[in-house]
Amino acid sequence: MSDAPASSPSPPIAAETRMVRAVFPGDTNHYHTLFGGSAMAWMDQAAFICATRWCRTKVVTVHTGEIDFQQPVPEGTIVELVARVVQTGTSSMQVRTEMFIEPMDQYERILACTGTFTLVALGADDAPAQVPALRASDSPEGHAVADEPPTTGARR
Repeated sequence: MSDAPASSPSPPIAAETRMVRAVFPGDTNHYHTLFGGSAMAWMDQAAFICATRWCRTKVVTVHTGEIDFQQPVPEGTIVELVARVVQTGTSSMQVRTEMFIEPMDQYERILACTGTFTLVALGADDAPAQVPALRASDSPEGHAVADEPPTTGARR
């Protein structure tokens, strides 16, 4: 018999977080497509959760890289956000977030938007704190680029 509590879930794959949302009328503009700012906020939220799960400490977004809007996100679709830690520094994590759209009445999945977010871990004193290094086995792509500096504009 195991010493672990019966309610202990298996640990998640920390380098990746998935979130699913529905696009309702209150989320859209007069063209009935998702507001760009809402898309960015949802992507940043997924990146924040992914980075928090990676280092299990307080994190803050310090830099948003290029956001590429490739397809409009229509009202009435399902949106899946996939955030992955793709690079780690001393205290920073770079998280790539993809937004896919799925029409509710079709088996189709379309990449609508991508972006990269740099987050920094903070300790109890709100100073940058060390994060675990990304290893090849942690990355869904099978490669690690740990200990390289984050994109420009980010503090380490």
